[in-house]
Amino acid sequence: MVADSRLPNFRALTPAQRRDFLAQACGLSEAEQALLAAPGALPLSLADGMIENVFGSFELPLGVAGNFRVNGRDVLVPMAVEEPSVVAAASFMAKLAREDGGFQTSSSLPLMRAQIQVLGVGDPHGARLAVLRERTALIERANGRDQVLIGLGGGCKDIEVHVFADTPRGPMVVVHLIVDVRDAMGANTVNTMAESVAPLVERITGGSVRLRILSNLADLRLARARVRLTPATLATKERSGEDIIEGVLDAYTFAAIDPYRAATHNKGIMNGIDPVIVATGNDWRAVEAGAHAYASRGGSYTSLTRWEKDSSGALVGSIELPMPVGLVGGATKTHPLARLALKMMQVRSAQELGEIAAAVGLAQNLGALRALATEGIQRGHMALHARNIALVAGATGDEVDTVARQLAAEHDVRTDRALDILAALRAQA
Repeated sequence: MVADSRLPNFRALTPAQRRDFLAQACGLSEAEQALLAAPGALPLSLADGMIENVFGSFELPLGVAGNFRVNGRDVLVPMAVEEPSVVAAASFMAKLAREDGGFQTSSSLPLMRAQIQVLGVGDPHGARLAVLRERTALIERANGRDQVLIGLGGGCKDIEVHVFADTPRGPMVVVHLIVDVRDAMGANTVNTMAESVAPLVERITGGSVRLRILSNLADLRLARARVRLTPATLATKERSGEDIIEGVLDAYTFAAIDPYRAATHNKGIMNGIDPVIVATGNDWRAVEAGAHAYASRGGSYTSLTRWEKDSSGALVGSIELPMPVGLVGGATKTHPLARLALKMMQVRSAQELGEIAAAVGLAQNLGALRALATEGIQRGHMALHARNIALVAGATGDEVDTVARQLAAEHDVRTDRALDILAALRAQA
């Protein structure tokens, strides 16, 4: 278990030195270290079995967010992402949060929905009751498809029936199988169950089954995270903690009331969550779809987070969103670096993985709101983006840091300026 998620002077180390540090902290084997040390961790022969028409592999930077303390446990969080400032912002907000105890998380059971669409029913409300009357038989039929899952304590647990009495295609009855998928993401499991139950649903309703497919609005499979920060923790040399809290609350309220702002606000949250999902080989598209649908559950699109001020004046943030992630099956088991990322995090269940991802999303949101409420979003982001601009200008080796530092110092992060700095640097050399 990682004893301390703080990463002292980590930014000043070389990638090789960072690998050595993490190998020691996470107990990585020599083979695992070798995977990280060179490109091509995913062999083409393995990639060819994962998707169709493979002709190569595509790499993203793999970083680690430090300082996270979740439910009293220190966690190192691998993040696969191309955007500068994401890892830095998450790590810095986690550093502030740990001063006040870190993140507290919880989650609901790993319940997924499979939907069975029934058409051609003249009495949809009567059909609904007929289906519910056969609830036990339907559950037994569904559970006959996966005895391994049943043995682990999972399986189909309940039935719901939704009626759409008036649609352009006539009355529609939609049967939901509520399935505990344990530590799997669960798509294949629930799809198989839906297909196996469909003939029985047709006999019960007298209608015709069309779609039999999972829903990515996993609103019964929720991950939650909470953080509390005092004014003293948030204070900077330029601003009081109380002033920053008021700014964060104003910025949050904007996202809560305006869908145009909420879209960017929630994108920032997913800046934190998606890299964790990608690094662990999970389906980030499913998580994105569920998150944005959940943000609209009240009838309008709004913030996935909530920010408040408690009676003592401290800032309290919370997030709750669907988190359909797994530890078994798919790329989580196939991709060597996904397995390594899960080992680094030392998670024991899919629910715990989802909770950590939610905590990272909350940290990322705090970082964005704090920046917006103080110096603006571009100052910190562009300073980190300066390295990318230096690379675009053709800088190599030590030139990259030199050019990036000058761009950041001038607050003028542009490619043409980077070219000028690089030319002057090389002329001096």
